Amino acid sequence: MAPSLLTTTGLLLLFSFASAQTRGDNHASCTLNDGFGMYCPTTCGVADYMLRYIPSVENDLDRMENDLETIANLTQESEDKVVYMKDSTTTAAQKNPYYKKSSDMLEDVLRFERTIVAQEDQIMELQNLISSNEQRMTELKQLSIQLAQQCSEPCKDEVEIQPTTGTDCQDIANKGATTSGLYFVKPATSPEQFLVYCEIDEFGRGFTVIQRRRDGSVDFNKDWIQYKNGFGYLSPDDTTEFWLGNEKIHLLTASLSGIPTVLRIELVDWDGNRRYADYTMFRLTPEADNYRLTYGYYLGGDAGDAFAGFDFGDDPSDRFFTSHNGMQFSTHDKDNDKYDGNCAQQDGSGWWMNRCHAAHLNGKYYQGGRYTEKDAGEYGFDNGIIWVTWHNRWYSLKETTMKLIPLSRLTAGGQQGGMKEFAGLGAS
Repeated sequence: MAPSLLTTTGLLLLFSFASAQTRGDNHASCTLNDGFGMYCPTTCGVADYMLRYIPSVENDLDRMENDLETIANLTQESEDKVVYMKDSTTTAAQKNPYYKKSSDMLEDVLRFERTIVAQEDQIMELQNLISSNEQRMTELKQLSIQLAQQCSEPCKDEVEIQPTTGTDCQDIANKGATTSGLYFVKPATSPEQFLVYCEIDEFGRGFTVIQRRRDGSVDFNKDWIQYKNGFGYLSPDDTTEFWLGNEKIHLLTASLSGIPTVLRIELVDWDGNRRYADYTMFRLTPEADNYRLTYGYYLGGDAGDAFAGFDFGDDPSDRFFTSHNGMQFSTHDKDNDKYDGNCAQQDGSGWWMNRCHAAHLNGKYYQGGRYTEKDAGEYGFDNGIIWVTWHNRWYSLKETTMKLIPLSRLTAGGQQGGMKEFAGLGAS
């Protein structure tokens, strides 16, 4: 029945294809097939071919069914054997006590092997640690030998302090000192002497250095007491950073002689360019007035007068609220500025803040100079080492120096060349 039905269906399909309205030039030629001989078949030819092909296909299908049945029988037999083997193993384990003991022993052996491997790893780590400690001990022994050799020599103070003393560095230079370095000074109103760095030039001028920024090695975000007493490091070779201390600066500028003090500010940017600014009649009031900064006028220089304030273009009052003359000193724990907030806290330093600044030489040290609001941290204000009349507020300077000298030194006889250079007037 199956062959007859399949044949009938195939013939109907073929007659259907033959009756379709298809142009003869739809194909340029027919593709020959070995199954049809050398000629393109007619519809009847296709039907004859299918009738010859069907019996062989049916035989192949019958053979495949037999093979599948044989495979199914073999699979069932294998499953039965597996079940039998499992049952036999379970029965043997139940009947033979040595089987369970053997299993337990095998588990113990495996556990012991894992323990041995873990202990070997620990032993290796301990050996590495011992080797590292032995190397460290060798280094410590060598260091001990070096220290013993040094201690065998007489101890001496490596910091060389010059013997000459005076009321300030210019007084020391007037006494014949020609070498820059560390000296003890005792201003007229000071109860005791204190150490300073004196910068003595070839003209015999003695500058008392009150601030130095070199490399960012000292954090200038300090409290009121630290700014009062001073912080950082004084070195005889002038390679360190420090703030001399507001109390000492007050004593140095509270001259009983009536001779005004000049503040010189020296600046260096990250390209090595140098600028300076001079302010005469500079002084700090005592702590009772919060070390207020005052000066008479801007004496000159090529860095510009940033202490006078700056018009940032944000508000018509910018210059007034960023000037520094007459401002009290502020730190993050003692706010004396003109701002509703705390300029010292926001900018991370102590300074004579207004609302807030156009000059800020105690600001945060930024490597490379340029920084952004994002770099400035939580508050996002211009908190670098700033002198806006030279570089803008988003450029932090590389080096700064603040130093003092009596105004009278500018008119000392025989030093006119030095005086003109210092005053920023230029050589004629």
